Formats: sequence, structure tokens, C-alpha cells
Amino acid sequence: MSRPSSAGRLLSLVLLTLGACRTTQGPLARAPIACDVLIVGGSLGGVAAAIGASGLDVWIVEDSDWIGGQVTSQGVSALDEHQYVESAGRTREYAAFREGVRARCGGVKNPGGGWVSRLCFEPRVGLLELEARANAAGAHILHRTRAVEASVEGERVITVTCRDDAGREYEFAPRFVLDASDTGEFLELAGVPFRLGSDAQSATGEPHASAVADARCQQSFTYTFAVEFRAGEGHVEPAPEDYARLRDSQPYSLTLNAASGRPMRFGFFEKFPGSSGPFWTYRRIAPNVAMINWPGNDYRALPLIGPERERAESEARALALGFLHWLQTECPRDDGGSGYPELMLRRDIMGTDDGLSMRPYVRESRRLVARESVREADIAAAELDVIDHAARARLRADSIGLGWYPIDVHATACDTQDGGGLGLATRPFQIPLGALIPQTMQNVLAAGKCLGVSHVANGAFRLHPVEWASGEAAGRLAAFCLARGVEPAQVLLDPALTRAFQLELLRAGVPIFWFTDLDEKGEAWIAAQALAAFGELDFPAEKLEWGASAAERREAVLRLHALENSTAGGSARPVPGIGTTRR
Repeated sequence: MSRPSSAGRLLSLVLLTLGACRTTQGPLARAPIACDVLIVGGSLGGVAAAIGASGLDVWIVEDSDWIGGQVTSQGVSALDEHQYVESAGRTREYAAFREGVRARCGGVKNPGGGWVSRLCFEPRVGLLELEARANAAGAHILHRTRAVEASVEGERVITVTCRDDAGREYEFAPRFVLDASDTGEFLELAGVPFRLGSDAQSATGEPHASAVADARCQQSFTYTFAVEFRAGEGHVEPAPEDYARLRDSQPYSLTLNAASGRPMRFGFFEKFPGSSGPFWTYRRIAPNVAMINWPGNDYRALPLIGPERERAESEARALALGFLHWLQTECPRDDGGSGYPELMLRRDIMGTDDGLSMRPYVRESRRLVARESVREADIAAAELDVIDHAARARLRADSIGLGWYPIDVHATACDTQDGGGLGLATRPFQIPLGALIPQTMQNVLAAGKCLGVSHVANGAFRLHPVEWASGEAAGRLAAFCLARGVEPAQVLLDPALTRAFQLELLRAGVPIFWFTDLDEKGEAWIAAQALAAFGELDFPAEKLEWGASAAERREAVLRLHALENSTAGGSARPVPGIGTTRR
């Protein structure tokens, strides 16, 4: 089993004790810890949620030594993003995180130079930056701790019991609980309805949905690892038990099936004709270090979420170590021959004894049965082309963030060994407020991968900037509700409150409408997005640029000011019992 290094465990214990002592009489205190927001899961979305709720009394419970989820403990620090990410379609805080990483790498734009992303770096760099930002937001962090019990009265979570690896328990009395775990574990713990695995086509109406719903049909997950190339040296790792079967059944290969159905062969260091680039620089995270996240170590035989989790994780580790051994001994060399024994497993990069990521890279969570669910037809380009030829996906009046990524559904336990998965083009889309809010529970919000999306749509919502946007919006929604004394459902159902929240998001640098030609530091950036989201602005539907003149931009700013003055405040009445303990 992959375990953190001894230094990591010591650091975790110190942080755990210090964090507990900030609020309680000690780690064994019996009195509940009253707080504004409890974030279950220190994932990328969880950190973003803490930043969004900055100024409130916020606690994060994370079951590993590292906060940051897919960027850190899951090892995927080559960010999966869209083409506009440097200037549009991401929150100000996400942009600041990216620039903070670059600053820690000496200002280099792409420290690793991987071709899959504009920003590839070592997980520990991301960890340092995320820790700094979570600390600046005032969040308390408990490492190696998970939620184990929730008490519920009516439609509210009253207390949450968390337990660390040493058996110490902490009872929280939160006003809001945000599920930012990568598997949506708090939804099940608190009895919040969720979906798991594939959806039935009869239920979603999606052309690419399964014939029947099946909880076992979850996207594959991956234990990533990092290797350094050391010319002239030999660093071959032992083959895991049952290596031959793993090699042949996976199979281990640098040849993939392209979208056209034709095989695409990748060179190791060379760019072969028809390929996107060399395997070595695909997710290179440092000048001579590559992070390996490839179909070869992509485990699909058993679902991660369910009674067979322990076995699935064990087999997934063996699969990853087997792929490493294959790369070192049998992988076709560009110059002829087999294997690259020069590859050295960098255990220090992932912070574990076996060199694999602390946690598996999770692609699919339990999915909230939300007030609104995103489906294939809402974002898939082919489905939308039947209706119109606009540049954007389905427009949403309750937009609270943006995203854009293809529908990339990896093979599931239900697929055959040599097939499966789904890849579909999408249009730039909006994240609906209703996808964060349960149909029943009042003080629980989705803050990451467990938001209300279908199995198919999840393939576009699970990536770094979208997870961040969902988490940050959830944190800001909790803060908005506590400040105004309202419930999330009221914010969704009252148009005046929805607009007030959207304006608060925009002022915090969270975009809600796709325009790619506006300076986010200008007033027109807020005005154009707000008016467009409110249905109060004419814009070219066939392109992402607004294309307005300076005079039109000034007019939009004046129109927004007039609209704000006429609808200030929102119409909902405060809900008794909801308050804030702002520090």
C-alpha cells in the first residue's frame, strides 16, 4: 500500500495538533466545534471553496497529507485546461494560483514544458502555493482526517463527526457543509440523494448514455508516478506479481486508438507522424521529469466507489508499477531495441514510499441529485448544432462560473478490455447555480466533482479550472447566504437574489458569461457579463467576442448601474437561525 513518507507523516501530525488547538481545548475536546463552513475534502475544489469563503470560520478535513487533490496528492500537476485560460474563462483566484506556481518556478511560463498543457509543474510546487492561499484565507486544515458520521434534523445537517488516523475524533457544528471530496463521500454519509455510475438513456435522454443505469460503470482511475531520465544508468524496478497478465490484458502500449478509429503511434522522445507529440513530453513536469498518466496505468477492472474499493486500489497500484516496469524493459525504443532502463522512479516527487501518487486520480464522483443537472445536450457541440450554430453552450440565467473541455469519459468497469470511453466536442459552457444545491438538504453544497451533472457531462466538468470554479462558487454562496440570512434554494429561486449573487461573483473576479475580448480589470468586464447573463444585452451569438465599441462599453456600465439601483437588495426574507461567526 502506498503510504506517505515519514517526514510527511510527522508534518501532518504537527499540523493536525496545531489546527485543533486553534479552536478547541485540545484534540480530545468533547464540545462541538462551531464553525461557519466545514469543507469535507481538501481537493482542488475544496481549497477554492475555502478561498471563496475567506473571512468566515472555515475548516477543511482532508484524508491525506496534501491538500489540492488532482494537482497534488493525485499527481496530475499538468493542468487540463482550455485554450483561453491565460486571459478568460477562469476565475481571478485560479489565475492567481497559476501565476503563483510560475513565480515559485522562477517565472517560467511552463516549467515542465509538457505539451498537454500551458502549465506543467511538480506537485509539491502546487502544494506550497495552495497551502499559502488556504492559510491566507484563514482556513483551519486537519490532515489525515475524514468525516465518519453526520447527524441530520429535518433538512439540515446539525453535527459532523470526523476521525483522524490516530483515532482522535472532532465533532463540528457547521452552518454549512461543502462536499469537496473527490468521491462525494459526504453526500452518502448525510443521506443526500446522489447518482453513481452510468445513467439510463431513458432517464437523461442523452444519445450517448447507457441503456440502463449501473453504479459499477464509473470512469477508470489512475495511480500516477514520476520518472526521471538518467542517460547511461539503469534503474529497473521489480515487476509486480502477475506482470505478464497485466501487460497483455491492459495492454501496455504507446499506440492509442485515435478518434478516427485509426491507431496512433507515439514515439518515446520523437514526434511520430500523426501523433500530437512525444510520449516523454506529454506530461513533463520538470526539465527531465515526466509524470505518467496514460492508458497504460488507467485502471478500469473494478469501480473505485463501492465495496471492492480496497481491492481496486491494490490492483490499480500493481497496474501502475507494471506499466513502469514495461517502460523500463519492453517499451519500443525510438532507436530500435526495447525498454528504457534509464528511467528512474522519483519517489520523492509524489511523497510516498512506493513512488505512486498518494491518492488515485479520481475522474468520477458520486453526483448530486441537484436542483438542476447538466446533461449532454446542454454542452455537446453536435447536439447543440441541431438547434443553432451559436458559439456558446446552452445559456443559463443562473450561471455562477465558466468551463470548457471536451466530454472525455474514460472506460469503465462495464466496458470491454479493448474498448470503451467517450470523446465529444463541446462548446464553452456555464456552470449553473442549481447544480450546487441539493433538492432537499438546506445547508449542504457541492464544491467540486460531485455537483449535479450526468455521467456523460461529468467528462467535461471534472477538470482543473471547472472544479476550481465550482468550489469557489460554493464557498462564496455559503458566505453570501450567511451574510444575508437566506438559504441557497432561495438564492436560486428568487431572481433578485440570483442577480445579487452573480454581481458579487463578478466583483470577486468570477466570470459568468463567455466573452473573450474584455479586460477583466475594466468595469465593462462586469457589466457585459452581468447584462448578458440577465438577458439584457445584445451580443453576437456566433462568436465569443463581444466586439463592442468604447461607447457601447460605457453604455453597458451605465445600464448596469441603473439596473442595480432599481432592483437593489433582493426580495427574500431572512431565515431564522442562520447567522455568521465572522472573525
